[in-house]
Amino acid sequence: MVSKVIKRTPTKSIKNRRNVRRSSRKKSPAKNPASVVVASINKSLYTCHRRLIKLFSKFARLSTPKRSPSKKGYQLLGKVFDEPENGISLRRSLFNDGNALPPLVTSEKKTIFLDLDETLVHSNPNPPPEKYDFVVRPVIDGHRVEFYVLKRPFLDEFLEFLSEKFEVVVFTAGLKEYASLVLDRIDRKGLISHRLYRDSCKEVDGKFVKDLADTGRDMKRVVIVDDNPNSYLFQPENAIPIRPFTDDLADGELKKLIEFLGGCNEVEDMRDAVKVYLAEEEECISVEI
Repeated sequence: MVSKVIKRTPTKSIKNRRNVRRSSRKKSPAKNPASVVVASINKSLYTCHRRLIKLFSKFARLSTPKRSPSKKGYQLLGKVFDEPENGISLRRSLFNDGNALPPLVTSEKKTIFLDLDETLVHSNPNPPPEKYDFVVRPVIDGHRVEFYVLKRPFLDEFLEFLSEKFEVVVFTAGLKEYASLVLDRIDRKGLISHRLYRDSCKEVDGKFVKDLADTGRDMKRVVIVDDNPNSYLFQPENAIPIRPFTDDLADGELKKLIEFLGGCNEVEDMRDAVKVYLAEEEECISVEI
């Protein structure tokens, strides 16, 4: 029997295998110095960016006014001025920081500011009162509310007269959602030049004040008619107080104002005319008593 000789390939030693593996690996390229610098710069920029974000977030927390628990939905803003000598704490306007009105079209006309509620009209929510002229339905805080509005006697004649001689501005502390609808109804002819709402008032110790100095008008040529003394706290010498109106259809306050304002064409300082008017009113009241 002849035996078959099978040739076997000699096995590689373990040492040779390790050398092959090491030689087959690719050497990693050396790090580029420029890429190291770029990575370092990117890391620094990222760190700086995060620090800036933290810094601005702190400023935002400091400048955001806190909500008052007693006035839900409104923000009480911090003081802008120091306490004046008379002890009145001034607060900046809720929204407007500059003049609330555009420049006068003509310098010949004086400006009269009119309050709305209890001065020009009186309104009641549901249920409907016995007497009213129209209904407005504003959406306030997501809810539709009905207001039944009664116009003060001689209101239409009053606005017609004022529009010929004065720049007429309604300045109300009421919400725009409500007041704008009322003004649309009582001013069908566009006799009112401008409208200012609560967001143009200043808040002083929880009261809304109408600062006429922020309107860009000369105080010598300005008068305000309002039933609330808090409204003209800053310029009482320009104010004509008016008796609050509710439902007296025999009321003659606006008719009386037409007679007074009709004689103010040649008056240089409306504050002097207001003094005379108020003195006559006090005299009439003392005679009646």
